[in-house]
Amino acid sequence: MHSPTQPPVPEPLARLRPSLQWALLIALSVLFAGLLEGARLPAALLVGPMMAAIVCGTNGARMRVPQPAFGAAQAIVGCLVAASIEPEILSAFLDDWPLFLLAVIATVCASSFLGYLISRWKVLPGTTAVWGSAPGAATAMVLMADAFGADARLVAFMQYLRVIFVSVAAALIARMFVDTSDVDAPALIWFPDIDGPAFAATILVAVAGGSLGYLLRLPSPYFLGTMMLGATVHLGAGITMQLPEWLLAISYALVGWSIGLNFNRAILRHATRALPQIVLSILALMVFCGGLAWLLVLLLDIDPLTAYLATSPGGMDSVAIIAAASDTVNISFIMALQMARFLFVLIFGPPISRLVARRIGG
Repeated sequence: MHSPTQPPVPEPLARLRPSLQWALLIALSVLFAGLLEGARLPAALLVGPMMAAIVCGTNGARMRVPQPAFGAAQAIVGCLVAASIEPEILSAFLDDWPLFLLAVIATVCASSFLGYLISRWKVLPGTTAVWGSAPGAATAMVLMADAFGADARLVAFMQYLRVIFVSVAAALIARMFVDTSDVDAPALIWFPDIDGPAFAATILVAVAGGSLGYLLRLPSPYFLGTMMLGATVHLGAGITMQLPEWLLAISYALVGWSIGLNFNRAILRHATRALPQIVLSILALMVFCGGLAWLLVLLLDIDPLTAYLATSPGGMDSVAIIAAASDTVNISFIMALQMARFLFVLIFGPPISRLVARRIGG
């Protein structure tokens, strides 16, 4: 142990030039993302770069993602969410809207209560646990949480840990009803042929939506503004957007780096200490959603796998892949409930977090 008069030992990466720090970050990002993809874990293209950034950030790296680049990445994520809202999903929601509303409210209430308990017990600061427990699209929740003053680093830690838990559990449960051993995610085509009008529409929506969100002073303006405009033109005008994998990979990496580079050794130790409580809250939410699925089966005679995948709290991409492996599940029902919950959290997440802040005096 060093005496108080000795200067602190410099962190390893602090000695490197910024260009070398960036080179190391990119190399580690490719390595981690490749390993996660090979293990078929969800969100590999985002979690891999985030892990690489955490390694660099906790070892003295001082570079940061420029704000314009981070804003552009948020806008692309907004386009992705908007493009995923299909008319079939809206039709399924309108057909069973009371059921969807009750299921969504029940899940959000349960997740908010768990987040409130974690905040109340001072496991995590402020409203971080509420956003971290929110059962929605993980990347969107992290961006929204950051805009509303929560610690985006710890929110990301909770969200992506739950995505992995939920995706693995969904795959295991699906094997009870259908053989998914031969079902893989669609092969990644990194550089597809560019559809000129669709790709141009994507860029225009990203630029116009981000600018609109900024002018309207929306929270997380580049993400929310783009998502709102993109959903409007996609559903209202039938405009198709193209999001090639290379563009998504760059956007995910920028978001992951922006989160991970802000980690330091103190915040990493805090996240590690909170790990048991976070895991328990994830398991509790999964059990609650499993009970909700059982009620749907019991009361409404819904297919068990359909009910479980529809109520599964996160991992929407993995849920869709698993659902596609079975001819018996109702994919429209599953994705409609998943999307309804995401939109509900997007709209009501801020007032819920403010309510929790008042309750805990934060």
